[in-house]
Amino acid sequence: MEHLLEVEGLKKSFGGVAALRDGRLRLRAGSVHALCGGNGAGKSTFLKILMGIHRRDAGSIRRRGQEVHFSTPAEALASGIAIIEQELSPVPHMTAAENIFLGREPSARFGGIDFGAMNRQAQALFDQLGFNIRASQYMMNLSVAQMQLVEIAKALSHDAEVIFMDEPTSAIGEKEAQHLFSAIERLKAAGKGIVYVSHRLSEIFQIADSYTVFRDGGYVDSGELASVTRPQLISMIVGRELGEEYVKTNVPSQTVGFGVSGLTIPGRIEDISFSVRQGEILGIYGLMGSGRTEIFDCLFGLRKPSAGTITLAGRPLAITRPADAMREGIALVTEDRKLTGLNLIDSVRNNICLASLPELSPGFTMQRRREQSASAEMIERFGIKAARDTMPVSYLSGGNQQKVVLGKWFLREPKVLLLDEPTRGVDVGAKREIYRIICDFAAQGGTVVMISSEIDEVLGMSDRILVMRQGRSAGTYRREETDAQSLVHLST
Repeated sequence: MEHLLEVEGLKKSFGGVAALRDGRLRLRAGSVHALCGGNGAGKSTFLKILMGIHRRDAGSIRRRGQEVHFSTPAEALASGIAIIEQELSPVPHMTAAENIFLGREPSARFGGIDFGAMNRQAQALFDQLGFNIRASQYMMNLSVAQMQLVEIAKALSHDAEVIFMDEPTSAIGEKEAQHLFSAIERLKAAGKGIVYVSHRLSEIFQIADSYTVFRDGGYVDSGELASVTRPQLISMIVGRELGEEYVKTNVPSQTVGFGVSGLTIPGRIEDISFSVRQGEILGIYGLMGSGRTEIFDCLFGLRKPSAGTITLAGRPLAITRPADAMREGIALVTEDRKLTGLNLIDSVRNNICLASLPELSPGFTMQRRREQSASAEMIERFGIKAARDTMPVSYLSGGNQQKVVLGKWFLREPKVLLLDEPTRGVDVGAKREIYRIICDFAAQGGTVVMISSEIDEVLGMSDRILVMRQGRSAGTYRREETDAQSLVHLST
C-alpha cells in the first residue's frame, strides 16, 4: 500500500542542543496514526519541520513516494498537509469565520470580500462538525474551548489529504471530543491520513490504528495499536515502568474548609452550592459551557456574581478582585497556562515569584537574593527541570511549565487550591508528579477544587464529584458511588 507520508531520520538542533535526533513515521491512507511521547520528546519539532515552520538539519520527507522540501506552511498546505496546532493563535478582533478563512477569503464583485458567503461556509462547517459556535462571533468573546474548536474547523476547511492533530481535545469537553472523533471517522472513510498527538491514552486507544513513539528526541518504536497494551505503551513513552497512575494519599477530615452557597451569574450559572472539607479533593465535571470555569471566576474575584456567599472555615468572604482571594489564601491555576498562567517571555524565577512580589520585595527595591532563594526552593520541591532559573519559561516542556505555575501559588502557602484542567497538555510521567503534588497538599490539610474534562482523572483523583449541567448542579457524588457512564449521563 502506498504511504501518504514517509519520514526517515529527521534531525534538528537549536543552538547546538538536539531537539530531534531521529524522527521517523509512515502514514497510510485511511488511517489514524498516533504519535506518542512525553513532553520534550520532539513531537512538536517533528511536526513543525513537516509543516515547513522549521528547516530540517538532516533526513528525508516523501509525499506519496516523492521527496518534498517545504520552506513555509503555505507550501505544506499546497501539498495537501494541514495542522491543528496545540498552541492557539487566534486574531481576537476578527470573527470565527474571518479566522477560518484568513488569507483565502471568498471574493465578491469588484474584488471585495464576500462576507455573506464566508459566514455561510463557516457556519455550515460548524454545523457539520456539531460545534455550537456562530460564525459571526468575535474570537475575543469565545472561551478557550471554543477557540480550540475554531482551530479544528480551520484545519479541516482546507480539505487536506494529511492532517496533523496536535492535542486537539486538550481544551474541549467530552461532547465536543466525540463530535471530533465522528469527523475523524468520516475523514478515514474518505481516504485521509491523520497523525494524532495526545497525552490522553484513552483517546489514542479509541481512535488510532497504529502508533509511533518518540523519547528524548528520538524514535523508539512503531506498530499496530492492537498489538500493544496501555502499560506497554506507557513504558515506551517514559522509558520505565510506572506504578499506579492515581495515588491517593489524602484523607478528608470532618472540618469544612471552604463553602459556596447560592452562587449565581444570570445566564451562566444558577444557585451553585457546595462545601469542601479540609484534606478533601472535590472534582467538578461537566461539558463545555456547563458553567465550570465561571464558578472559579467568581471564587477568585474575576467575575462578580449577582448572588451567593463564599466562606472559608465558616467565615464569610468578600471577594471582589483577585487580590482579595489571594489575601484569603485562595490560589487559582487557570485552564490555559500559556495565556493566563505564565508570562512566557519572562524567566522561570520571575514567574515563580510573580504572585509573591509584595512579600519578597517590599517597598521600592527588588530583593534579588530572596527571589533567587524562593525560586530555588520551588524548583527543588517540584522537581522542575530547568538548566537555570533565569532562562525563559517558554523553553520548558509543558509539564515543567505547569509545575512553575504550581510553584508560583505554593510559594504563597495557600489554604484553597482551585485547579482548572491541571494536567492539560502534560505527558503521563508529569501527570503522575502533579497528582502527587495535589494529593500531598490535601494530605497536609489543604482544600482542593479541581475541574477536569478527563473522566478518568476526575474519578481517580476526587473524593467527591460535583456534576454540572447547563449552568446548574446535577448533584454531588462520592467517587465510590459513580462511574464514567453515570458522569456522562448526569452531565447531558
